[in-house]
Amino acid sequence: MLSKQAYEEIMAQFGSRIVPVTHPLSRFVQRVAGNIIRVSGMTDLEWEVHLIDYPQRNAFVLPGGKVFVFTGILPVVGDENGLAAVLGHEIAHQVARHSAEKMSWVKVIVLGQILLSFFFDPGFIFNRLFMELGVMMPFSRLCESEADLIGLKLMAQACYDPRAAIRMWENMKVADGGERQMEYLSTHPSHENRIAKITEWMPEALEIREKSDCKEVRRPFFAGQSCFFRSRPALFRAGVTTLGPFQEVAVNAAAAP
Repeated sequence: MLSKQAYEEIMAQFGSRIVPVTHPLSRFVQRVAGNIIRVSGMTDLEWEVHLIDYPQRNAFVLPGGKVFVFTGILPVVGDENGLAAVLGHEIAHQVARHSAEKMSWVKVIVLGQILLSFFFDPGFIFNRLFMELGVMMPFSRLCESEADLIGLKLMAQACYDPRAAIRMWENMKVADGGERQMEYLSTHPSHENRIAKITEWMPEALEIREKSDCKEVRRPFFAGQSCFFRSRPALFRAGVTTLGPFQEVAVNAAAAP
């Protein structure tokens, strides 16, 4: 099974860098992930949530509910709401079964290429361009956009502030250098288009949050220090072991209910 193989490969590469579940940062990630999972309708899966001590700005969920978050993305998310935006998006891929859809699309593409070959010989380069630029990349961007929408609704239903998704993507744009992406050459929508679509969906997300009977306001995890840590990414480059003054903030936040 591909998901099992992927899980084993990730554990082989990063297993030694997984942050202990008792660490304040790990508890922070587990708490936010748990809140999103509870409203996902997929609580029957055997979910695992891992924080990896690595500077990469990334998070993903493997089929079957295996969640991986890299410490490098924490300065970008800024607080619980920002992390909920990231995890809502990643868990949304699981909810929408995007991995299974992509596998189905690959089969359709292979069949299409076989049919085309009966009429003319497109050659290897044309086949590759047709598959990547004409089908797979647009389909991947469509899945990403769908995950943005579903993730926005999930975080709102879990009582997080959906407006944090806009701030998170603005931060990600800055972290990526602020240059405009050529979307048609990417598997993901550009930061600008993502922010525009999320802004368009925001009234619906805020209405969902309003109807979710949220009795408490999520307290920022970084306790007002997010700008400080975004301006000092070196604290995260060597991982959790060298977070310096962030440790005290993390301990205080993880102790919160």
